[in-house]
Amino acid sequence: MIRTLIADDEPLITAGIRTVLESAGDIEVVAVAGDGREAVRAAHRHRIDVALLDIAMPVLDGLAAAAELTGPRVVLLTAFGDEDNVRRAVRQGVAGFVLKTCTPDELIRAVRAAHAGHAYLSPAVARQVLDLAAPGAGERGRERDAADRLAALTAREADILALVAQGLSNAEVARHVHMTEASVKTYVSRILAKLNCANRVQAALLLRDARSPGRGSLTAFSP
Repeated sequence: MIRTLIADDEPLITAGIRTVLESAGDIEVVAVAGDGREAVRAAHRHRIDVALLDIAMPVLDGLAAAAELTGPRVVLLTAFGDEDNVRRAVRQGVAGFVLKTCTPDELIRAVRAAHAGHAYLSPAVARQVLDLAAPGAGERGRERDAADRLAALTAREADILALVAQGLSNAEVARHVHMTEASVKTYVSRILAKLNCANRVQAALLLRDARSPGRGSLTAFSP
């Protein structure tokens, strides 16, 4: 069972999310909270696998609460996907970012993905994330830094990262490169360590930064 915490300041939404998650059969909601500070305390009291946090909460918002949670994988839930919050969430290394307009199935997929160690972005958020680095004064610096970090990868690791950046799962990557899924998982872990990235989304953004504007595109990330 995936032990989950829900934090949202609207009780009706919390109840609805709980019903959706517990209908999955493999997700158990072990704690709920009405603000970020309460969520942090609840996470410390319970053995939480995944914390589902609303961004706009009183006392302590979801991003600030996520920064204080070192154990659970964090999925942020919000009614809006503005660039500042998306950028902070990705750079902070959260496991997922899901809009409140998502379907019940998508919410369940996000929690399962986070628990499995994957990154998950709602498709609408993914499109926004991939457009964050607009050309500007700091673009060339980002490109150089990204290129320098990517230079540490072997040719095989670079190939695998390119597939990961397309949103492919480990199983899908394995089929493309004719390897076992376990081998791909090892490669992905090694790539993230080399690049000093917390998750697949950060690694994909790094690859995007290394590319000139307009070259290629990346898609949503899911297990």
